[in-house]
Amino acid sequence: MTIHAPEPEAATVAPSSDGRRRRGDRTRAAVLDHAVQRASADGLAGLTFGTLAAETTTTKSAIAGLFGNKEGLETALVQHARDIFLDAVIAPARAAAPGLDRVWALAQGWSEYSRTRTFAGGCFFRAVETEVDSRPGAVRDAVVAVRREWDGYLQHHVTLAVDAGDLAADVDPAQVVFEVVALLGTANDRSLLLDDDGAYARALAAVRTMLVAHGAHPERLR
Repeated sequence: MTIHAPEPEAATVAPSSDGRRRRGDRTRAAVLDHAVQRASADGLAGLTFGTLAAETTTTKSAIAGLFGNKEGLETALVQHARDIFLDAVIAPARAAAPGLDRVWALAQGWSEYSRTRTFAGGCFFRAVETEVDSRPGAVRDAVVAVRREWDGYLQHHVTLAVDAGDLAADVDPAQVVFEVVALLGTANDRSLLLDDDGAYARALAAVRTMLVAHGAHPERLR
């Protein structure tokens, strides 16, 4: 087999193409980082290519080239927010043992993620869920997928806690997840609307009380 040397044109085009790709990746990351914060506070509806272009010192045509249309941008934003959420909540909680310890670590991590404003407007997903809940399409589907992924992950570890005997055998994992999500979400909302930072401590106290009522040993939930 003979390996042919690259044509002169190919040798010059490849580095240029790589440079454009890197610039495109940097622009995409900058737009998403800015837009996800803006959307968490102002909603998806307020995002436009023109506004983002002005605020990120890029061009409308560049943003259109990266995302195609508004739906493409919003779908990418949901995935970007998911990645940020994984880094802020899921990854740190993995230091806790699977089961009850992980459930408690996730509750604490979610509270801190909202309290410290990982997203400027509190939880990105709480902000956009009501905006897309009656709007069928790819963006709603993406938000639903993340919600189900989070609920499913929590429920898996509640189930492990039941199987390990750390929660009562008759506990309904889906009910526990419902209550944990509801309590944490309420803390997020009260913090934003009422400027009530103490809501997070109250939410975690309520989660702890609920888990203890379901058989958890209090010393496991410090």
